[in-house]
Amino acid sequence: MTGSKCGNMTDDLYERDILEWSERQADALRRVAGDERHNNVDWSHVIEEIEAVGTAQLNDVRGIVRQVMIALVRIQLDPNSATRSDWTLELGCLMDDAADVFTPSMRDRIDMNRIWERIRVRTIQRATDDPRAVALPDHCPWTVEALLTGAHDALLAQLAGWPVAAETP
Repeated sequence: MTGSKCGNMTDDLYERDILEWSERQADALRRVAGDERHNNVDWSHVIEEIEAVGTAQLNDVRGIVRQVMIALVRIQLDPNSATRSDWTLELGCLMDDAADVFTPSMRDRIDMNRIWERIRVRTIQRATDDPRAVALPDHCPWTVEALLTGAHDALLAQLAGWPVAAETP
């Protein structure tokens, strides 16, 4: 669904950041609903549905970020696997998907450490005798931006705890 292109900031925001747009629209509708009576308009549900648009996209990005982390852990724990090239392909596609739907207002709403901790705990539970699993870092080694734009090798190096040189533009 595309907003009309009449030079309106709201329409531009819709295209750039659906989460921010949905929250602003919901706030505006709350003000309208509080000031006016409109027959047959179920304001609370209309507002809820508009907010849900942005929340759904945020949840999609969270899920993709989780999948990216899992792919990186798989590659790290079994670097000589015959399926490594499949995991690397999946990783690249997931990173592309996340970058396509990520918006700036999501940055502070994706709890990277929470997602990471869940993955780390489950990985250790499944591979208790694998020293690589037990050695996974206690905190998330990446930022959202790194997962969306980073090179696979740099992301794996960060997971292993190796210093990564800053990329130059």
